[in-house]
Amino acid sequence: MTTSSEEQKRRRRFITLPEMVAVLGLVIGALTLGLNWSEKRQMAEEKAASTAAASAAKARLGLDADLARGGKEIRLSDPRHELIDTAIDFPTALRIERQTPATARIDKDWFEHAVLKATDGGADDREGRLPVLVTARYMVGDTPRTGHGIVEIIWRTQGRLVGGRTLTIEAVRVRELGGDRKRIEALWMAEMKRQSARA
Repeated sequence: MTTSSEEQKRRRRFITLPEMVAVLGLVIGALTLGLNWSEKRQMAEEKAASTAAASAAKARLGLDADLARGGKEIRLSDPRHELIDTAIDFPTALRIERQTPATARIDKDWFEHAVLKATDGGADDREGRLPVLVTARYMVGDTPRTGHGIVEIIWRTQGRLVGGRTLTIEAVRVRELGGDRKRIEALWMAEMKRQSARA
């Protein structure tokens, strides 16, 4: 009797051990499957987010500004989109009306007199920055979009023996994409403080 009960105990142990190994194998397999599925789902989400970010970047205005006509004009462009029309806003203190040119540009004649007047009194030879808000309409596929950018015009004034001072455009750059009238007002006020400190 004792012998058969010992055999039964041994037998149970041998049967239990393989079963435990099999169950452990199933658990490991299920965990591996779950991890693989989780990784694939995470990769799919990352790919979808990356695609969405890329298409959003394609749709965003990418404004460029370059000097033209011997420094008398600033040409505006977007390497990814054709600009349908543009509107140019200057700081309110300059009292320059909104300009809506047929071609995407900023003409020196629009602001020269106003900047000279705003910086009158003090040194003739000065340099400074004029912030300008550009609002552009463009197409992304069949959808019209509107974007904003702030273009900074770097100017220099020089005194003449006869006829007061002259203004030249030294350089131009896109300061930031986005922006609004408040932002150019703040930038212009900061520039006027800097000019007053130099005078």
